[in-house]
Amino acid sequence: MLAVLAATLCTTAQTARQDFAKDIHYSASNYLAYPGPRQAKLTPAPKVKKPFYIGHYGRHGSRYLINPKQYDNPYRVLQKADSLGKLTPLGRDVLRRLKLIREEAAGRYGELTQLGAEQHRQIARRMFERFPEVFEGEARIDAKSTVVIRCILSMENALQQLVALNPKLRIRHDASEHDMWYMNYQDQLLRSQAMDSAVQAKYRAYADRYENNDRLMTQLFNDTAYVRRHVNPIRLNVDLFKIASNIQSTELRHTLTLYDLFNDDEVYCNWKKENAWWYIAYGPSTVSGGNQPYTQRNLLRRIIEEADSCLRLYKPGATLRFGHETMVMPLTCLLNLNGFGYATDDFDSLERHGWINYRVFPMAANLQFVFYRRDVNDKDVLVKVLLNENEATLPLKSNIAPYYRWKDVREFYLAKLDAYELTRAQ
Repeated sequence: MLAVLAATLCTTAQTARQDFAKDIHYSASNYLAYPGPRQAKLTPAPKVKKPFYIGHYGRHGSRYLINPKQYDNPYRVLQKADSLGKLTPLGRDVLRRLKLIREEAAGRYGELTQLGAEQHRQIARRMFERFPEVFEGEARIDAKSTVVIRCILSMENALQQLVALNPKLRIRHDASEHDMWYMNYQDQLLRSQAMDSAVQAKYRAYADRYENNDRLMTQLFNDTAYVRRHVNPIRLNVDLFKIASNIQSTELRHTLTLYDLFNDDEVYCNWKKENAWWYIAYGPSTVSGGNQPYTQRNLLRRIIEEADSCLRLYKPGATLRFGHETMVMPLTCLLNLNGFGYATDDFDSLERHGWINYRVFPMAANLQFVFYRRDVNDKDVLVKVLLNENEATLPLKSNIAPYYRWKDVREFYLAKLDAYELTRAQ
């Protein structure tokens, strides 16, 4: 009955399903390998305004799965079933594929892949080519990373590309616990509210509507009684779908897939559950209090303050920051870029309102604040924000959108941050 209900529910929406029909890899949520910008040509700046500074925060590039159990658990479930003769021919072939995937990832859990390094080189190259004035001559580049190796290597690949394009760049780069208060801040109070027992119960009730694992189990196992006694179908489905999603970030993407295990409805249902989970855990969901985006208030305030400081310089260059999707997603929601500040307790409304997770945080996701002025004496500084290299809409009025007056932008967001701090202090 649940499978029939899930199949019915998963045929109602269109936007994500259409994306998956064009490219199934979009269903991977935060495991989506960076697709590159959709917007080939950016909107020209207002007359005589030129880019002169970029403030940036980016996620590390494509990586292996972080926890070895994500590879080991499904492999061992199938391995045990195989030893008892409980796998179908397809099940045995999936076991073979899992063995190859597990061996490739061994000892590299959470590490940057070759593709992840290339993503950051390409993003840096496009940044240089789109905004050459920022990187002219002896421009200053101040780069910081979290202390996680995949983020450090992402930073280094981006910087190597920039210095190859302009050897005169004056680059300073660092990765230190000293900066983690804004580079990777985790507000313990807000995080404790994100998935407390009451929130988890609400999420589980929602996700159960989209559990659709019966067909997959019969594809893999030849004994339904064995599955009932010895297999957790929900867990196995999740594990296999995450591995399927992550293959696109590795060199094995050229030779194998696990997406063939899932039909269109199952792909959509798996994504639907993930989209709701990320919305609850890091978005403005009213179920988890509506304030999770404020976990990144330190980062946003730092971006504003460093921009203010750099704008006083004759040639400020760029401030580059390399971190994680758990920062990019809530920061995007805090900024309310492209309507991602949408707050609701109706998870089925997310897709209709454009709250679609893979649009925000694929591997190597990035936010670029690009500043424009006429010359160093021009006080009417403009800014536009690129989300994954595409021009984004801010929740402010502007007659020159996607460009906004920096004075208005900083005033709006500082007031928002101050109001939250005041409420929290009461």
